[in-house]
Amino acid sequence: MNGSFHPLSTPLGDLGAAFDGEGRLIHLVRLHGRPPLQPEGPAPRSLPYLKRQLEAYFSGNLRDFNIPMVAEGTDFQRRVWKELQKIPYGQAISYLELARRLGDEKCIRAAARANGANPIAILIPCHRVIGSDGSLVGYAGGLDMKEFLLRLEGVLPKAPPQPALPLVWD
Repeated sequence: MNGSFHPLSTPLGDLGAAFDGEGRLIHLVRLHGRPPLQPEGPAPRSLPYLKRQLEAYFSGNLRDFNIPMVAEGTDFQRRVWKELQKIPYGQAISYLELARRLGDEKCIRAAARANGANPIAILIPCHRVIGSDGSLVGYAGGLDMKEFLLRLEGVLPKAPPQPALPLVWD
């Protein structure tokens, strides 16, 4: 095996982190309730840093990640992913705005597809791209994850507290 894979527990459930042979993060995805996976391959030096940075991010104490990573894709996809990394924490842009930032608003569909093909969720903040009307459209990790991340970052208002379950009916 040229790299390694390690599951990570987060407030969103389990994420899967894959690393190349040099220890750079190449994939970070939500595992969507799959059975718990076992680590495969050696733990890269960057794994403890990724864990700490994700913990700090989810607790609201980190805005920018500095984990070594490499996102494999076409030249256009890499351009889109680089542009996503310019969207500041706590802000969101529309898919149309993303296309404009790439220099051609006619490439909106291609930009949306590249956004959806992002292999390194959260660190490459594809969740910060929303519909022109403010709707939370499309997200590979699930719209609940996108909403959670945007609430965490303050783009959306915090959710009201939920009543403790079970509810008692009078």
